[in-house]
Amino acid sequence: MNETSAEARRLRANTEASARMVGAEPMLVGVAAAGDVVPRMTPTTILTSGAPLEWPEYTGGQRRAILYGAVYEGLAGSAEDAEAKLDRGEIQVRSTQQHDCIGSVAGIYTASMPVFIVRDDVHGNLAFCNFYEGKSRYRLNYGSYDQEVADGLRWLESTMAPVLAECLAGDPIPLKPMMARALRLGDELHSRNTAATLLLQRELTPRLFALATAAEWRTRVEEVMDFFLANDYTFLRLGMAAAKATADAAHGVEHSSLVTGMAINCREFALRVSGLGQEWFRGGHPELQGRFFDGFTAADAEWIGGESCVTETVGLGGMAQACAPSLMDYQGGSFQAMMANNEAMYAITSAEHPTYRIPAFDFRGTPVGIDLHAVVATGVTPLIDGGLAGRSGGQIGAGVLRPRIEAFTAAAAAYAERYPTSIAS
Repeated sequence: MNETSAEARRLRANTEASARMVGAEPMLVGVAAAGDVVPRMTPTTILTSGAPLEWPEYTGGQRRAILYGAVYEGLAGSAEDAEAKLDRGEIQVRSTQQHDCIGSVAGIYTASMPVFIVRDDVHGNLAFCNFYEGKSRYRLNYGSYDQEVADGLRWLESTMAPVLAECLAGDPIPLKPMMARALRLGDELHSRNTAATLLLQRELTPRLFALATAAEWRTRVEEVMDFFLANDYTFLRLGMAAAKATADAAHGVEHSSLVTGMAINCREFALRVSGLGQEWFRGGHPELQGRFFDGFTAADAEWIGGESCVTETVGLGGMAQACAPSLMDYQGGSFQAMMANNEAMYAITSAEHPTYRIPAFDFRGTPVGIDLHAVVATGVTPLIDGGLAGRSGGQIGAGVLRPRIEAFTAAAAAYAERYPTSIAS
């Protein structure tokens, strides 16, 4: 096989992977406890964000979040008890990525926590994401835990989950049209989800009203509607599950060099590639370009984890940043810089999304299908929108994340080894 035919095979594979990605049709099909639906989830399993690590490797806020997750689930009486049980293997910590899940920041899942179930109706695969905890700066997924955090998690489990499960019973919601419209209304579906949350609320309102006609549901329905009104980020978890299902549909195409996953844990940034199996290629944490909330500086920041950058792998988030000029107030910068950064992404992607479009670019499709080879050749890494976590818990800022090149060069070396450009005849 010569170099030309090898390159032709790669390009054909990338065309197939891109087609799977843009052709996916994510549907919200239900809500259930993680232990009931997440593959290989056990009562003593805790899931967390990022490429897999061994328990002793977790540090800082991500380690605290795992410990507090064990306390919340009733697996331990205190953080110290949880640590001892994790050390002994009585509680297991696993990556969300090993269980078809996607995690925001520390991304903590325990068996009783409710999850959204999203199915790609074209390819049949499922993806799961747990619920947004609410607008309080202190949340479990940021490594914080107190009675207020525990009460909020229990409310999601006892009130919001049953209401949404009842609303969705036998009547799935197509997410892709909603997401496409949200882009036209000023979201980019990573750091801004205001329009998508309102569209979801509008879709659910008739179902909620119908449910509220039964006296036993009325109070819970009212509380759920109040939660939607107060929390613009509610849709983010659905967008992440939709993106996870979409990216997974494009994974496993032999010879494809498209990135089908990006994830962060407390130690590193990592990515996976469609044609390179289940291996995660790792590098240093991204470089931060953003602003800190009042009272915080760079000295207060800490990497806790995060997988919301899955949205960028499918043409959203930083790949659609020009859809959301209001992010300037949140992240800093200028709209001209946002447009220039967004436009630069077309050079490292394989396609333009036929459904997700950018009004500021005359409705050009968002750049989709990050090509490993293009990243390495240009030195341009993907643009990721994101929040900044604090050492003492909570979110302390927001901005743009730029992955360092080494994870991509590591993946490129593995690709060259697996698919050499010349083979002796």
